[in-house]
Amino acid sequence: MFQLNSFGQNIDSLMLVLRNAKQDTVKIQLRFDIGVATGNFNVGYWDTLLADAKKTSYKKYQAGILNNLGYIYDDLGEILAAIECYKKGLKIQEELGHKQGISTTLNNLGQVYKKQGDISRALEYFHRSLKLQEEVGDKGARAVSLNNIGRIYSMQGDISKAMDCFEKSLKLNEETDDKKGIAQSLNSIGLIYRKKGDTKKSLEYYNKSLLIRKITGDKRGLADVLNSIGSIYGSQNRMQKALDNFNMSLEMYEELKDKRGIAQSLNAIATLLVKKNEVGKAFSYASRSLQLAQELGFPETIKNTANTLKIIYQMQNKYKDAFEMFELEIQMRDSVINEENQKIIVKKQMQYTYEKKEMEGKAEQDKKDLIASEQLKQKEKERNYFIAGFVLVALLALFIFRGLRQKHKANAIITHQKVMVEEKQKEILDSIHYAKRIQTALMTSDNYFDKSLNRLQKRE
Repeated sequence: MFQLNSFGQNIDSLMLVLRNAKQDTVKIQLRFDIGVATGNFNVGYWDTLLADAKKTSYKKYQAGILNNLGYIYDDLGEILAAIECYKKGLKIQEELGHKQGISTTLNNLGQVYKKQGDISRALEYFHRSLKLQEEVGDKGARAVSLNNIGRIYSMQGDISKAMDCFEKSLKLNEETDDKKGIAQSLNSIGLIYRKKGDTKKSLEYYNKSLLIRKITGDKRGLADVLNSIGSIYGSQNRMQKALDNFNMSLEMYEELKDKRGIAQSLNAIATLLVKKNEVGKAFSYASRSLQLAQELGFPETIKNTANTLKIIYQMQNKYKDAFEMFELEIQMRDSVINEENQKIIVKKQMQYTYEKKEMEGKAEQDKKDLIASEQLKQKEKERNYFIAGFVLVALLALFIFRGLRQKHKANAIITHQKVMVEEKQKEILDSIHYAKRIQTALMTSDNYFDKSLNRLQKRE
């Protein structure tokens, strides 16, 4: 998949900002976003942008540009160039620790190896990608990886597991409202119903996918689903409808320069022409298909085309050529579907299940640890509050005790002073009473003398 842009899809706004931008790093971001927003598949555009990005040491966008170049080279059938770009981009993403970028590139590498029939590597990259996507919670990317893994199960004939992957992918795409992803999942589910022989159900899903592709303007997706619908019509002997769909699909693939799609459409048309007994025309289409498929090195496409050519040669009584095509068909089939690959798929599935449970267990343990930590913190808070409260109460008690002690001491002093005052008062009163008694005594003597004096005067 293309590395996504960060500024949205308003191209006019991006162009306006670009014209007024001064900093080189900002210009690179804007050119990157414009390239993605416009769906620019021009190698020269991204090569130039990569050279400019290297001058700024803006590694994040270097990785994104390399990813997009890899996608374009893959689309053009230049597989080695695609792998080289993806791996360079992956190295930068890993240096940056950018998990989402890593998962996108891993997924794209898995796609390339799947097309080459290297199931072991494809699964390795898909599962590594899926693990990272689950870690970061990227539902959209998980949907893509699940769809890719489902395709491998489908190739190996395990339609039950394939359907499980496709349904999970569809659910995730619906949750994120990813129209393109929904259409892809619907198309994949349609494929499973076709393999089950339920053409009615298959066509129902293909048509749902077709409608979304038309609304979103997804040409490549539209070409894919037209090819799928054509196959259904072909199996129902509705030849003209099948041919119309195949021709529209071929035209779109040629417009997109999608060699893989062109090879598939050519073979589909050849298969239809064989049914119509138009052997000469069928041979022409099948030969072109095989040539492209071998250029790309895609075993699945080579296998299908070899089967068509085998039938054509048999119809032409060219049994030696037919046998050669039969051997090529078996060789390509065995390179993709073999016991070793089956073991690898089971191993990868078990590994993924184990790692997922381990991750879930770790997440559960982390949750428990977090709860325990919070409880411990709460207990520590409660303990601290208790200690603080206890200290406060103790201080308050000490303060009260000190106040009471001081008050008691003051009361004691006051009582003592009161006693002393009372004693002084008593002494004073006693002195007063004593003086009064003396005075009283003196007054008696004076009266006596007065009386005695009066008597003497009378005698005279």
